[in-house]
Amino acid sequence: MFLLPVMLPLVFLVCLLAPARALETGAPQPGSHQPEMPPPAMPSQAMPSPAIVWPDTAATRRAAQDFIETLNRALLAQPSATLTLERWCGAHGIGDPALVRAERERAGEDLAPEEVRALLGADAQTPVRHRRVRLTCGAIVLSEADNYYRPDRLTAEMNAILDATDTPFGKVVRPLDFRRRTLETRLLWQPADEPRPSGAAGPLVMPRFVLAHRAVLSLPDGTPFSALIERYTSGVLSFPAPK
Repeated sequence: MFLLPVMLPLVFLVCLLAPARALETGAPQPGSHQPEMPPPAMPSQAMPSPAIVWPDTAATRRAAQDFIETLNRALLAQPSATLTLERWCGAHGIGDPALVRAERERAGEDLAPEEVRALLGADAQTPVRHRRVRLTCGAIVLSEADNYYRPDRLTAEMNAILDATDTPFGKVVRPLDFRRRTLETRLLWQPADEPRPSGAAGPLVMPRFVLAHRAVLSLPDGTPFSALIERYTSGVLSFPAPK
C-alpha cells in the first residue's frame, strides 16, 4: 500500500504526455478530420531533379509555376496520367522517344487502407491489390504513384500483364474506356510566390515533388476499380528554361 502515493503521480504524468506523443507521431486525434485517401510514404532512391539547370530569376520562377499549372490542367482534363505525361514529354523534348514506362517498387506494396476499400466498394473479403511505381521517361523520373485496384473488375489478361510486367496501369486498362474522378489536387511548389535569394542569380533549386493528385478510376457505368495517389516530380521540368 505504501507504493500507491508514489505510483499515482507517475500515472498522472503518463496521461499528460500521451496526447503530446500522439501529436508528435502523427497519430489521429479523436474528432479530427481524416482524409479520404491517406498518402503513404513513398521511399525511392531515384533522383528526379531536372537534367537541365534553370537560372533563378523572377522570369524563370514565373515560367516554372506556369508550366506546373499547365501540366495540372492537362492531367485534370484526361483520364490517363500516363498518356498525358507522354504528350508532355513529346511537347517538351523529354526523352527520345517520349515513351513513359513504369518501374515497380514491390518492396513498398502493402494492404489497402480502409478508406481505399470504401472508395472501391470492397468489403473485407474482396481482393484489392497495391501497385507502387515510378513513371519515367528515359532517365527522368516524372512521378511516383500508389495504385490500389480491384482485380475482379479487370480482365484476366489485364491482371496477368499487371502481375508480370512493369507496363503502366493506364496503358493496360485503356480498353476499359475508364473515367477519372479527381478527389484532390495540390500544387506543392509555387516558386513565383516565394521570395528569391538576394544577389546574383544562381541555379533554381527545385523540390523533389511539385504536384500531387488523388483520384479514382471508374468504368463507364460509374463502377470504381482503382484508387490512385500520385506525386509528380520536378523531373517534369527537364527541358531548357524559356528565354
